[in-house]
Amino acid sequence: MNNSTIGKNKKIATGWLMVIACMLVQAIPYCIVANTQALYMYPVMEAKGFTLSQFSLIFTIGTIVPALIGPFIGGIYRKVNTKILYLIGGILLSCGFMTFSIAEKLWQFYAIAGVVQVGASIVAGIGVPMLINAWFDETSKGKAMGIAYAGGSIGNIFLQQLVVRTISSRGYAHSYFTFGLVALIAIIPITLFMIRMPKNESEIVRGKAQQKEEKTNSVDISYTLKEAQKNKYFWMMGMGLFFVGTYVSAYSVQYAAYFQGELGLSASVIATTGSLFALASLFGNLVGGILFDKLGAIKTLAIGAIAVMTSGVALLMAGTSPLFAHVHSILKGLAMFVYMMTPAYMVGTFFGNKEYGSILGLINLNFALGFCIGSALFGVFVGNFGYNATWIGVLVCVALAFTLLITAATGMTKANKERMERLKDKNSAKIA
Repeated sequence: MNNSTIGKNKKIATGWLMVIACMLVQAIPYCIVANTQALYMYPVMEAKGFTLSQFSLIFTIGTIVPALIGPFIGGIYRKVNTKILYLIGGILLSCGFMTFSIAEKLWQFYAIAGVVQVGASIVAGIGVPMLINAWFDETSKGKAMGIAYAGGSIGNIFLQQLVVRTISSRGYAHSYFTFGLVALIAIIPITLFMIRMPKNESEIVRGKAQQKEEKTNSVDISYTLKEAQKNKYFWMMGMGLFFVGTYVSAYSVQYAAYFQGELGLSASVIATTGSLFALASLFGNLVGGILFDKLGAIKTLAIGAIAVMTSGVALLMAGTSPLFAHVHSILKGLAMFVYMMTPAYMVGTFFGNKEYGSILGLINLNFALGFCIGSALFGVFVGNFGYNATWIGVLVCVALAFTLLITAATGMTKANKERMERLKDKNSAKIA
């Protein structure tokens, strides 16, 4: 084996080691704070006397705070050592989650949620896509991103069952502290021994289609943040992700309280449907990354739209049989790649790497606003119109979300072709 082959294999091995690190981040610390919080809703509400609309604001406040500082986090990733940022984020995430165990007042839950989600944004919301986008080129990042995000699904398979059983046997406070400690124990060695940015361009993992790479990268069409903000499709993408956030807030947060409090499903059924979601989302994330690489954004989003719409219909029918609750969770899991990968993938594909972190942070703000407003309004709408009418309203948000995203992807594809031709002509004129 010659030296060039050895160097290439080492580069690929280092890149995929970073994917494993991102998988572990998604599977343990991020999964604990993002995927299990809904399981605590009913026990906390019952113990503290909070209403659904009151406690739902924990997700609103806990999301809007990191969203507002998301663009700032994206910007400082290029200036501050990655390990230091990850340690700070990991401490905020895990210690904050432990602190839920001693919270008594509603405002305390709100404040802690903000701290926890700032940490989650640093290590996962911005951190994971920043790492994948830095280590992999356009022809390979979809698969890498899908594998990395699959870590959350793997963690979910075990954590859904463990959290439900811990809450049932020891109470929600003990569960909060225990799993916060698990998150802390996990994030420290991952950060110290695995996480880093590539030292230079030579470490970036590139796809095998070298000729395709040379054609697509012959002209850099990357946007600055200011240029992106002047593009109408940027705002259309943002509005689409706003409605994605709205439906995700309902389907990922409110389902446990709905199944347990409204439909009266048993804890074992809820835990089973949570595990089915985890298994399906594992497959969905893996396949989603491949679909983005093979089919592109437009066709992949269309597939996601069908899955999410069908999932919403199944949820409406869950009152007739627990089987539909499982169908809802499975289809929702298969389409998980839509909100996990779409912002990071579309920003990298359509707006490039020049100011990737800042643009992604601003795009994520739209998703977060939709998530926050959806969480806040859900309880209000349920109180006034009932669950069935509210779930139908969520389906309307699904339709709006995918219509806007597919339109934005179509428009950006055309706009970037024209942008590439203009830049080529400008370069040719300079040479002449």
